[in-house]
Amino acid sequence: MAAIITAGLLSNTITYAQGFLRASGTRIVNEKNENVLLRGMGLGGWMLQEGYMLRVNGPGQQHRIRERIQELTDPETTQAFYDAWLANHTRKQDIDSLKAWGFNSVRLPMHYNLYTLPVEKEPVAGQNTWLEKGFALTDSLLAWCKANDMYLILDLHAAPGGQGNDLNISDRDTAQPSLWDSRAQQEKTIALWRKLADRYKDEPWIGAYDILNEPNWGFDDPVNDKNGTKEKTNAPLKKLMQEITAAIREVDKKHIIIIEGNGWGNNYNGILPPWDNNMVLSYHKYWNFNDEASIRHILKARTEYNIPVWLGETGENSNVWFTAAIRLLESNNIGWSWWPLKKLGNNNPLQIPVNPQYQQIIDFWAGKGPKPSKEDAAKGVMQLAADTKTERNIFHRDVVDAMIRQPFQPAALPYQANIIAGNTTLAAVDYDLGPNGVAYYDKDSANYRVSDPKLQGGNRGRVYRNDGVDIRDEDGYIVSNFEGGEWLQYTLQVRQEGNYTISLQPGTDKAGIWLDGKKISGKTKLKKGRHILRVQVDEGEISLKSISFTKE
Repeated sequence: MAAIITAGLLSNTITYAQGFLRASGTRIVNEKNENVLLRGMGLGGWMLQEGYMLRVNGPGQQHRIRERIQELTDPETTQAFYDAWLANHTRKQDIDSLKAWGFNSVRLPMHYNLYTLPVEKEPVAGQNTWLEKGFALTDSLLAWCKANDMYLILDLHAAPGGQGNDLNISDRDTAQPSLWDSRAQQEKTIALWRKLADRYKDEPWIGAYDILNEPNWGFDDPVNDKNGTKEKTNAPLKKLMQEITAAIREVDKKHIIIIEGNGWGNNYNGILPPWDNNMVLSYHKYWNFNDEASIRHILKARTEYNIPVWLGETGENSNVWFTAAIRLLESNNIGWSWWPLKKLGNNNPLQIPVNPQYQQIIDFWAGKGPKPSKEDAAKGVMQLAADTKTERNIFHRDVVDAMIRQPFQPAALPYQANIIAGNTTLAAVDYDLGPNGVAYYDKDSANYRVSDPKLQGGNRGRVYRNDGVDIRDEDGYIVSNFEGGEWLQYTLQVRQEGNYTISLQPGTDKAGIWLDGKKISGKTKLKKGRHILRVQVDEGEISLKSISFTKE
């Protein structure tokens, strides 16, 4: 069995007593009436794939991805791929790792079709065939969470029929009636929640039921407001959520029920006040500023309706954005769940690597390469499924550090040991770990495109690290687009003192080197012990691959 991945970081520890969570005024509390601040991670991509997580160009609903894989391989290979994906993507090692890093909760995005047949495939119309697969996966996940004293929040991410016009997030099949166009789809959704609640009613480590992820549907103006961001009444959404609540309460009086507004979880027009005394409002937050104005609507609703709020989904940005968001949220006693734990990308704790045969597939789908052979396609998807295992993932400890340590301990830490013992070369990309302005300085360090379309910064190369620093893979990692006024810091441990020549590779006259706060050039004496080195661009723009230390 693979060991858990540890970050080697200090966390701002909060302890929690076991017991059912509940809403108490504007707080989420445990059975001792202690405030519980949820620090969670969403398991996006496990039960429900979205195209961007797999770097798929074109139709990105899971059922369409499955069809496209089958077109390249065969039904048996496709089924084997999905079986392996579910078995490998999320395992005990993942939950153990989350606990070790400092998280205390997990949000499970569920696909209904792992728990029950689609309406159109039921042998008897109006009846529900229950499937053991989804329940068994959930039971295993709950056991891993319980072993780590972590809360598990169940989230219906893909409801029968699909709950929105953003098709990928709910795997909506437009050939079938949507959740809002079919009473049968709604009744299956209600029945599923009653089934789940009955199964888990006595489980205190189930933190809550997040009953419908990101509804995005234009009820009043489906043409001009297809995602429901301007909806004024949201009557069908409120009605369905009330029906789900009633079904849950028939069998479960204890668990928190989390509701989400229209327009991807943020439009609560016509929905409030709450209709249950153990309810939490969920909001989602992406690509906007991390200031009080960005959460004013959350705070207003919390105060007006005396109800807790929870940021149920956020992420997909740079470390700078992550740290600022968490500081903002926690200073206002708002818990959170990040998105996602892993995907084929670098702005999450774990990254699934891309193998050459799978790259052929996504190149073909993007119109950038020839159709792979059946054998290569099969090898590519099966290797991808194998590489979803934790021990085969690329661990981005800078992401975890930005979320768990930096909001509360903003000092710089060494990213690598950086031991200087005679002639030594340091990789430029291994600058210190820490916030922007402390471990490095980058001018365009996060993506704020919702607040201002012009502000779309972050690591432009999207490899290796997730800070604002631009890093590209050009036969090895290199800092690129390194601009005037920007700097990188390196904590050194000198083991062999002496006279050293410190030089940048490639050489440049546009940047200076600073050692322990003093600008240096040419040779300098390094004494044993700890030193701080900075490389700062004076003007223009350069690329930087390494820093060389040559001892006399």
